[in-house]
Amino acid sequence: MSSRTLARARFGAAVAIAFASGIVFASGFDLTRFGYAQSRSVATAKPSVQEVKPISDASNAFVSIAEHVTPAVVSIQAERDARSRTQRAPRRNAPPGLEDFFQQFDPRQQPQEASGSGFIVSKDGYILTNNHVVENFDRVSVTLTDHRTFKAKVVGRDPTTDVAVIKIEGKDLPTATLGNDESARVGEWVLAIGNPLGLDFTVTAGIVSAKGRGGTDLPGLGRGDYSITDFIQTDAAINPGNSGGPLVNSRGEVIGINSAIASQSGYYQGYGFAIPVTLAKQVMDDIIEHGRVRRAVIGVAISPVDAEDAAVAGLKEITGVKVGGYSGDNSPARAAGLEAGDIIISADGKRTDRVSTLQRIIRGHEPGETVTVEVMRYGTKKTFRVKLAEAPSETSVAARESEDDSVAPVSGISYDKIGVRLEPISPAFAQANKIPEANRGVRVVDVNASGPARNRLFQNDIITAVLFPAPRKEVRNVDDLQGVLSRAKDGDYISLLIFDAQRNTTRVANIRVGSN
Repeated sequence: MSSRTLARARFGAAVAIAFASGIVFASGFDLTRFGYAQSRSVATAKPSVQEVKPISDASNAFVSIAEHVTPAVVSIQAERDARSRTQRAPRRNAPPGLEDFFQQFDPRQQPQEASGSGFIVSKDGYILTNNHVVENFDRVSVTLTDHRTFKAKVVGRDPTTDVAVIKIEGKDLPTATLGNDESARVGEWVLAIGNPLGLDFTVTAGIVSAKGRGGTDLPGLGRGDYSITDFIQTDAAINPGNSGGPLVNSRGEVIGINSAIASQSGYYQGYGFAIPVTLAKQVMDDIIEHGRVRRAVIGVAISPVDAEDAAVAGLKEITGVKVGGYSGDNSPARAAGLEAGDIIISADGKRTDRVSTLQRIIRGHEPGETVTVEVMRYGTKKTFRVKLAEAPSETSVAARESEDDSVAPVSGISYDKIGVRLEPISPAFAQANKIPEANRGVRVVDVNASGPARNRLFQNDIITAVLFPAPRKEVRNVDDLQGVLSRAKDGDYISLLIFDAQRNTTRVANIRVGSN
């Protein structure tokens, strides 16, 4: 037999062995079953002890984790008096795709009872769960796996993180071990434990699908101006009733509180989201120690960075967090020297690659502490020391709505270089929308659907200043903007400060001139 023939024979044998091993591995997980289409030799071949042991070890690990953690998981039943249902303030609209998930907790539509999950974190009965599980209910009770039932007291709630702490009276209760979600890696195994669809103490398995989900990833999940959206995404099955239950790693440690699902039907479709346990623990500690949540803030409106933002800032990669404006006159960031249009690239010596990363860094500090912040400002790196303030307790801001037809688009001056039509702000529009004198720039009345400003400027946006190219120029009429645009060439970037009259906030729009 020639050496070439021998090599082919060896290769064929190797392929056959690999295929057979793959079938054995799949059958061990019940992914497929042997059938008549498979040869008798494959069907009767027995896997070696070495091949079976890893599968058995994985299975036993899941069993051990479930047996260790489940006794600390509780089923929560909440009741609301019929009278109080009509007196409570209606909850905000649920995020798109999550209406059915939150519907069971909506006092306007649902019965007087609802259920969820939680887990015990101290032997004397402190329990972590979701805010939306116990919000606006008059009575809460807790059932353990041994069928004991306790009345529970709501110690405190934080709507901005959807975390709540409740308490039952007991001694030597089983507890769950809290882990560190920051060390969790995408792809690692996790278990979700809870009470979905009335099926008490159900365990499902999956992996960590992603980390740091929030903002643009999950539009609608924000719960206010100071809300923190930094979810762990998992494909472990989560359904209504799982809310408040633990997401557990392969060491049996809780790394998250199961909170929401992305679904068009309200039921599991492969995407579940959990609140990081480090955030939940900080909220819990504040509630227990101070009776409220003390959240540190730097006092700026922030948003993700895109390609245009990075180019204007002089960044070589698309990273960082864009400053859109200040949260108020007493903003710590304003006092420190940060400006709208700055790109925050690090805080506390740690890289801020996205909004959730910056939120995670800041929330690790107490109000009153000072944090070093690095920014890129139109090609120049600057460093600031920001003394953190405490977020106000009231986080909701009512959106203003127009009161007459004066806000309807009218004819204006067209600026093809950025693809918008603008007009001066009329006295009627300014009065109807309560626009401060300092923000009375020029109003966007139309945006070209295929122009450079598409998805960056929107109807009724008010352009108040040109931040770049320097020097900054205030915009009070269309001629002010025209003067800047007339000098801009195709491919240049222009950075505009925008006032949103409906939300009473500012942001920065970076636009590439003449680029479609």
